[in-house]
Amino acid sequence: MKEDNKLSRRQVINGLGASLAVAAVSPIFSADAAEASAPTVPLKDPTTAYPKPPFKKQQQPWPGLVSQMDPKPDHGEQSYKGSGRLKGRKALITGGDSGMGRAAAIAYAREGADVAINYLPAEEADAKEVIALIKAAGQKGVAIPGDIRDEAFCKKLVAEAVRQLGGLDIVVSNAGRQQQRQSILDLTTEDFDATMKTNIYAPFWIIKAALPHLQPGSAIIGTTSEQATDPSADLYDYAQTKAATTNYVRSLAKQLAPKGIRVNGVAPGPIWTPLQVSGGATQEKLVQFGGDTPMMRPGQPVELASIYVQLADPQASYATGQVYGAAGGKGMP
Repeated sequence: MKEDNKLSRRQVINGLGASLAVAAVSPIFSADAAEASAPTVPLKDPTTAYPKPPFKKQQQPWPGLVSQMDPKPDHGEQSYKGSGRLKGRKALITGGDSGMGRAAAIAYAREGADVAINYLPAEEADAKEVIALIKAAGQKGVAIPGDIRDEAFCKKLVAEAVRQLGGLDIVVSNAGRQQQRQSILDLTTEDFDATMKTNIYAPFWIIKAALPHLQPGSAIIGTTSEQATDPSADLYDYAQTKAATTNYVRSLAKQLAPKGIRVNGVAPGPIWTPLQVSGGATQEKLVQFGGDTPMMRPGQPVELASIYVQLADPQASYATGQVYGAAGGKGMP
């Protein structure tokens, strides 16, 4: 009778194996069930998703404000949904008040990162909106105004971001200066110097100051442009700086890969930002801005947000020295 109550060794092993198999498969079935119950997101035609030209003529003093643009750009304020891809990360974004920098800041916060943004004091109104959105996502938002054309400020910017965030593991060098000039004869040395300082010197100073704080697994992201490979006649100085940005991304990636730090770039085509209405484009070009792309419209900053997230995501661990384009079908870079 006593022997009848005993399980054989084979029965125990078989039973344990079946239990483990069920335990292993159950989470997959649960995830599938949860996904199946989630509402389906309808397809959206990208050619009609956002405003198309013609746009009304409009002009603002440099550097321009998002709030005064018509139509107002979409940075994902209402549409970007996060999923925890950057939980616990700490990011510094230059030019975080508007354009791609603003879109990246909103996306990073909704993906779980604390974010410090840099901007010019004249852009304070836009910056306040971004900080409010970061905090509304439940993350720490740090505002650090100042002119990155100054080396001492760039060092201070990084130190302040590290202090207030408690560290740093994502650096997005996004701020840029773009002023169109129809002829090189119209381009002053002061203009040329301001563009070089903003677009080339500042990333050098900021990355150099940030590097001692970056651990393996950190990410550096530069904002380049289609102008690096297909320069416009009236953007002589700006286009040069974007070619330089593409180059430093690829060079620095090789230098820092052995340290476990990834370096990548984002290359937008025509994107609707304050750059265009504050001297970056002629009024004639502005009216038809983006209309020469296969999608027949300019891009919106939110359409690049997921690229900035992808390049900062730890799961993209083999991507370095890459430049990711978004140009509405132009094929650049």
